[in-house]
Amino acid sequence: MTRLNDDSLVVIGGDAAGMSAASKVRRVQPDRKIIVFEKTSYTSYSACGIPYFISGTITDCDALVRRSPEEFRNKYNIDVHTQHLVTKVDTANKRIKVHDTENNREFWQEYGQLLIATGAKAYCPDVKGNSAENVFGISTLRSGIRVEKYIRENKPGKAVIIGGGYIGLEMAEALLMRGLKVSIVTRGSQVMDTLDPDMGIKISDAIKSLGINLYLNEEFKHFELDNDKVNAVVTTNNTIDADIVILGMGSAPNTTFLADSGIALGVKGAIKVNGQMQTNIPDVWAAGDCTETLNLVSKQQFYIALGTVANKTGLVAGTNLAGEKITFPGVVGTAVCKLCKYEVARTGLQEKELKKLNIEYVATTIDSTTRADYFPGNKKITVKLLAEKNSGRLLGGQIVGEEDAAKRIDVLAVAITHNLTLQNLIDMDLSYAPPFSPVWDPVQTCARKLIKYI
Repeated sequence: MTRLNDDSLVVIGGDAAGMSAASKVRRVQPDRKIIVFEKTSYTSYSACGIPYFISGTITDCDALVRRSPEEFRNKYNIDVHTQHLVTKVDTANKRIKVHDTENNREFWQEYGQLLIATGAKAYCPDVKGNSAENVFGISTLRSGIRVEKYIRENKPGKAVIIGGGYIGLEMAEALLMRGLKVSIVTRGSQVMDTLDPDMGIKISDAIKSLGINLYLNEEFKHFELDNDKVNAVVTTNNTIDADIVILGMGSAPNTTFLADSGIALGVKGAIKVNGQMQTNIPDVWAAGDCTETLNLVSKQQFYIALGTVANKTGLVAGTNLAGEKITFPGVVGTAVCKLCKYEVARTGLQEKELKKLNIEYVATTIDSTTRADYFPGNKKITVKLLAEKNSGRLLGGQIVGEEDAAKRIDVLAVAITHNLTLQNLIDMDLSYAPPFSPVWDPVQTCARKLIKYI
């Protein structure tokens, strides 16, 4: 067993949350012993950039690495161990069990304080063929490199993406750009179940317009195999030929190794933490995609895997681990996605969530343009807003459009975060010039329409 002094910090996970925390502790406490165990060969990389590396938009995967393990070791004196998988946490004895996969050895590592930042893993169905060489989940830079290498070396012609969420759409764009014929399978009536169906249908129509085969209301059943490779995806009603399969069925917190640790788990098996990112166990913190998050609108804990949240909660954890005091307030669930020329954005709650919470609300949708309608290059944009009945408090927003549409969601995210009303949104002094927007920005036009129903 490797023994450390009581003020040592051990971090499990070397990406956004883990290295944000470790870096913060190092800045505040330059002499503290910090050890990081990372299961892959990479640290501090942009997972959100992986589809754009696969597409060829980004030609060098090293561009996605913000700081290498060597830089953390040599410049920041953080003892990073790559290809080290943590398989067990023994909180009673303040130690973790580590598997050095490169040298095939196991050992116990003591800790003074522990930060768990193991992220999320792509959901993989328990069916024969799920580990075939042409079936891929997208969760780490290593997985993205494997996909790109497979496409480059094997030149597949037909791709099937199982799942119609963010990863599914981004990977559809990437594979189209690589010249593949793409099919998307989803069990929902529309893609993007983080949008209301009336907005999701717009994305479904956009997908079809790009020449992608879209299979709605189709449950994935199993794979057909030929020489240990998947050659078809079988759904409720179809058998779809496939040379490569991408699993875009969602992600789950990577917490199965915490069994018998005593660390409390919550929504979808994510780690329960307080505002300082502390768990229920003394000297154990957690941050990033393996943790629950407070939804500021519903006031309930939920699970969301986003790079923005991972970096912020990592910084909060590191600040508290370094002896300073800071609280993570929660999020409103803001996210954006691009599929070729189409953009999608959402924030706050959906109609189905508001109904479940018994919140009386009103909703409306408007169609507009991203620039003044007479200005060359203006594109279509659809905005949907949801607000609390009577008070007018903004509860949710969704945007579907083309170039320059999606980032308008940030205005709505600010409004929801600070409990602003439709009238507050209408009164905002937003910028205007014909190349950027109509004189009434589409989010304000939608608010003006919706306030009539309050």
